[in-house]
Amino acid sequence: QVQLVESGGGLVQAGGSLRLSCAASGSILIENKINAMGWYRQAPGKQRELVAVITRGGSTNYAEPVKGRFTISRDNAKNTVYLQMNSLKPEDTAVYYCNSIVVVTQYWGQGTQVTVSS
Repeated sequence: QVQLVESGGGLVQAGGSLRLSCAASGSILIENKINAMGWYRQAPGKQRELVAVITRGGSTNYAEPVKGRFTISRDNAKNTVYLQMNSLKPEDTAVYYCNSIVVVTQYWGQGTQVTVSS
């Protein structure tokens, strides 16, 4: 099993910034490396959607609404993924979930709330 613990959410005004962090832990990581890590979000009444993903080698992919504003990065030595969110908009308000793939299994964090006020 892998545990993912997110932090860094909160309330911010439009135009502001937040940085999310997600640390992965678990005995399975002693012998297995994390493949892709990513961030998803789910707004009230909407389906969960991909925000950004990063491979172990550092290749990234972003959803169109966040391109140019959000930056995903990771520290493989710490099994941690980050999401730097700049120029936040009210429509970015959602619960943000960390996701990781180890071997062929997906793991999810508990989610962290991001609220952007106008």
